[in-house]
Amino acid sequence: MDTLTVKPGSPLRGRTKVPGDKSISHRSLLLGMLANGKTEIRGWLAAGDTEATLGAVRALGVQVDRHDTHTLTVHGGMLKPPDAPLGFINAGTGIRLAAGIMAGQSFPSTLDGSYQLRRRPMKRITNPLQEMGAKITSTNGKCPLNIEPTQLKGFRYEMPMASAQVKSAVLLAGLFADGETTVIQPGSARDHTEIMLKAMGADIQVDGKEITVKSGSELQAMDLTVPGDFSSAAFLIVAGLIIPNSDLTIEGVNLNPTRTGLLDVLLEMGAKIEVTETATEAGERVGDIRVQYSELSGIEIGGDTVVRMIDEFPVLMVAALYSDGETVVRDAKELRVKETDRIAVMAQELRKLGATIEEREDGFRIVGRQNLTGFTVDGHDDHRVAMSLTIAGLLADEMTVITDAQCASDSFPGFADTLQNLGGRMLEQPIN
Repeated sequence: MDTLTVKPGSPLRGRTKVPGDKSISHRSLLLGMLANGKTEIRGWLAAGDTEATLGAVRALGVQVDRHDTHTLTVHGGMLKPPDAPLGFINAGTGIRLAAGIMAGQSFPSTLDGSYQLRRRPMKRITNPLQEMGAKITSTNGKCPLNIEPTQLKGFRYEMPMASAQVKSAVLLAGLFADGETTVIQPGSARDHTEIMLKAMGADIQVDGKEITVKSGSELQAMDLTVPGDFSSAAFLIVAGLIIPNSDLTIEGVNLNPTRTGLLDVLLEMGAKIEVTETATEAGERVGDIRVQYSELSGIEIGGDTVVRMIDEFPVLMVAALYSDGETVVRDAKELRVKETDRIAVMAQELRKLGATIEEREDGFRIVGRQNLTGFTVDGHDDHRVAMSLTIAGLLADEMTVITDAQCASDSFPGFADTLQNLGGRMLEQPIN
């Protein structure tokens, strides 16, 4: 799917599922390799980022049996020195969480990635790990990360920003440190690591914004089914809300409240959304989400809500274009250091379609309702950008061509097919 041509004019209707949660899929591998016994994983996300983490886990001598595309058995308990640098390609979650684990090992390692990953900031994890005594060096605060063996010491770390990746790196390093390690977070961030550590028998306590892990307890293997990824569902949710006559239901989605900030925002904007909880998987709430076309109104978004929807802002920009009034986003400077500068890149590409967007240092301002005109836009090797532009194309006046669209498979394999099965009109083709 190097190039995707999107034809406007059709509502999205029906029932569908989205691939497994990317955050949980990363953690199931990384914690599974540390646990005693066999961790059985069903519904695992087989995507670019998670495949990179799988490769790194195997490079550490861990046997991972692949029964089918989405079903794995991880034989954990013993890591071996890798023969080469661990390559995480574009997986920011994989490399940052693995850094915490590798800082506590008895052998050296190097963690590296693609040109894209090499531009992302790593001081946010290397600084606290160094405070624990880790011997970890980087290149101008970026990867590759070079780690030498040492004994870590537990400490109290007050995070300057709410970040699940930073929190997780420190907590995972705490498994190998002397004494207790406490992380104090300024606001809500994804808590998948705490949930899975507790399920695997770690000595971990959560007291409000403080999370404390004690070393010494051995993790035990578990069976888990990975729920559908809310961040993937977000593209379908927004599409269903802004494309006239749409009515669709996404089944089996992870409803962890640290992930569903977009739902709260869209409901405040006037969205017709129904959520039905159906199960609990590995401590995570799971349910179905029904969305119907809605007349949305712009709002102001900032503060703690931003952390709970940081991956969803590219597609929210599309929703804002089709909302009445003004949508203002602040406190979202983190968007500038994702796979791309998502504020700048989304504004640049949507302007090619005729949008008017005011960029701000920590967010953006959009006044709706606007009309988009089909054109050729670039996915910039950023899966969330490419998929957001695809949703925009479903409402443009004419056909929209998204180049570099193959990166959608980093988190949502089969994205174009899913849209087409719901009624979207698109064609994968090269540009002549």
